[in-house]
Amino acid sequence: MRRGFGLVQALIVIVLISGIMMIAMKYATLSVKQTSDVYVREGAELFMSSAIEATLLAISGYQRDATNGCLEQVNVLSKDARYKADVNITGYFLLAGSADIGYCDRNISIQTEDSHGMVMLEIVVETNATHPKNEGKHVRLLRRTLQRP
Repeated sequence: MRRGFGLVQALIVIVLISGIMMIAMKYATLSVKQTSDVYVREGAELFMSSAIEATLLAISGYQRDATNGCLEQVNVLSKDARYKADVNITGYFLLAGSADIGYCDRNISIQTEDSHGMVMLEIVVETNATHPKNEGKHVRLLRRTLQRP
């Protein structure tokens, strides 16, 4: 009688190796998914920073007067339409007695000159889940921030 692997032992080895490979593939798939989720979220956070800067630029260039009032909302869309940002200007911090205080409905009267001209922003950034680079992922970020234009 010769010694060696029999058919049963060969099948057991094949089943064990294939089980180990299935587990490795499962963890590799999870790793790829997590990496792509982080990539889309980081892109949305970077776009949010750009939307804040674009809003501050829009506020700086906006002519406040009795007919125009104050800027209340800015919508920013990325060049490739992967992300969109809706920025609501929830408050203008204006010095009591300032000429601009009568133009804004959303003003907050302050007494110190250090905070004059600051704005409270509420930014909502959403991904376009139908865009091919977002791969069906929907990310929604919300941030409230106090900025000086």
